[in-house]
Amino acid sequence: MFWGGGILVYRTYALYQNEKEYNVIKGIVPDFGYDVKLAIEVNDEKVKEIPARGLYKTEVQCNNDATGSWDYNAWNLKIDNLKKDTKCNITFTSGLTDAEYQEYLEAGIALRRNTYRGRNITYLYENNELFKQIQNCTFDDIYVGDYIKTNKNTENKEIIWLIADLNNYLHSGYEDLQTCHATIIPAEPLKYIGMNESDTTGIVYSDKKLTTSDKKERTSVGAYVGSKMKQEVLPDILKNYIEPVFGDNIIEYTNLLADQYDGNRSNQFGATNGGASSGWAWYDSQVDLMSEVNVYGSTVWSSSGYDIGIDNRQYAIFQLKPEFINSYGSHRFNYWLKAVARSTAFARVSGYGYAVTLAASNSSGVRPRFLID
Repeated sequence: MFWGGGILVYRTYALYQNEKEYNVIKGIVPDFGYDVKLAIEVNDEKVKEIPARGLYKTEVQCNNDATGSWDYNAWNLKIDNLKKDTKCNITFTSGLTDAEYQEYLEAGIALRRNTYRGRNITYLYENNELFKQIQNCTFDDIYVGDYIKTNKNTENKEIIWLIADLNNYLHSGYEDLQTCHATIIPAEPLKYIGMNESDTTGIVYSDKKLTTSDKKERTSVGAYVGSKMKQEVLPDILKNYIEPVFGDNIIEYTNLLADQYDGNRSNQFGATNGGASSGWAWYDSQVDLMSEVNVYGSTVWSSSGYDIGIDNRQYAIFQLKPEFINSYGSHRFNYWLKAVARSTAFARVSGYGYAVTLAASNSSGVRPRFLID
């Protein structure tokens, strides 16, 4: 895989010996139409192929005003300002330290988080390479906006799963999340249903006892944790839509979620007794709705800070492609967010593109997020 003109290009290539000790990279680079000639040295020895990933310092020199650099994550070459008859010398020298290598990898992950590519990477999923690239923390061929298309669910329904962000929950949670991960969302809502059967954001499961991640017992749970959405709908979606695709690669981690409600608290509407989330706790979780901050980058109708927890950062996909907030392709849609808005309503994204609320019993889309490794 190579970069040409700042665009990452993937193709199968072969090397063969050519005049002047250069090897020609076979394959046409889209929009350029040029082959690239390389001369490769590893520890002062001329070779015909790029060496396997290792602790090498690299130096790239190109002619024709082209600029080459080494992508340690993808373990391949990036070429800017590519022109016809470009030749590059790549020198690999042993001696890179583990710390230096990790710095290069971190820079590569930051690049992938801040670059929208939108490529179909279903082939990486099918050959299990997707999970290997996440688990080795290099994200070699994974960028924000890339997607997996599959019909592995109980309805045999084709679903597009988007890479929404990379490593964005690292070191979050009651238990420190140290696992490299990708945050996944469906391109469109998976179903349409109410948050609760009645118009309430208060105590729904009055007789249900829940155990938190720190082994505390919570009763009379309300707000998001106490909703039918969290207790029944999302577990069903996990079982019937997500697990058939991602299985054991779904990460269970500790999330700080609103589980208490006070009808006398003021909220964003300015109502003195409008009702708001009033407490939270740590819960082991695999799938949740997104927060307003995850989507918009700020709160709008969230009733209190208890609605946010560790979901306090906007996903990269919504920074890079804000139209994905309420649409995919030419299809617009609405969906629930996890925040209590007032005593009768939760926050949601409108299909028209604005932030809004909706009474809890009404039907709206379910567009959850989860992490995979």
